[in-house]
Amino acid sequence: MDERLSRREFILLTAAGLAGFFALWTLLAASGLVPKLFLPSPLAVAEKFADLTQNPFVGFTLQQHLLSSFGRFGAGFVLAAVIGVPLGLAMGWFRWLDGVVSPLFDALRFVAPIAWVPFAALWFGTGIGGPILIIFSGAFPPCVINAYRGAKYVEPRFIEAARTLGASHWQMITEVLLPASVPSIVAGLRISAGLAWQSLVGAELIVASSGIGYLMVKGQGSISTATVMSGMIAIGLVGFVIDLLLRQLEARIHRRRGR
Repeated sequence: MDERLSRREFILLTAAGLAGFFALWTLLAASGLVPKLFLPSPLAVAEKFADLTQNPFVGFTLQQHLLSSFGRFGAGFVLAAVIGVPLGLAMGWFRWLDGVVSPLFDALRFVAPIAWVPFAALWFGTGIGGPILIIFSGAFPPCVINAYRGAKYVEPRFIEAARTLGASHWQMITEVLLPASVPSIVAGLRISAGLAWQSLVGAELIVASSGIGYLMVKGQGSISTATVMSGMIAIGLVGFVIDLLLRQLEARIHRRRGR
């Protein structure tokens, strides 16, 4: 039987789950079953995290690495949205364009972003272009697909009403197609942002000289598990904040549309 939890109950259950996780981690680290070098305690990781925010590691503090990563993420994500959303809308609206673009798009969208790493390294080296290419390859497909679905499934009655009122082709696009597609577009951007952030870390593991992924690679090289874990925590926190902001935007749009 499906019973909805109150907000307070949900928070309590979440807190209990986190407490159980950290308790198990602490016990396992203290048991000696795994060497501390490879499984530091939560306290040791927290101390390392705080240290990385104060003292540079491989040239930068944790915040500076995150800022570098976020710059690459922003460039790749915005580029994917600026190209992908209009392309998806156009493919959903113009059948001839759908027929031209879909075969190539359907072939390329199944190529994992990490598969672009060799090209990124060859074409851009450790410059900003390589990570942006990899981020773009991860963020682009959801932008196109969700915008396409939004345009493809606009309610026919809206289109018929606009035509009856004598709307021009441009008015059909700007006043019918685009507003009706906004919820689908925002949902696609949320998925796209998550994939872009994941793709970023993969890119920085190989083709970057700064950033949170680079910090983790260097932490691995110096056999500092706490540094690697600190990087993972930073990745998770930033990813959570990005998703939270986009979820709030999505919920706000649904509320304004009365859903």
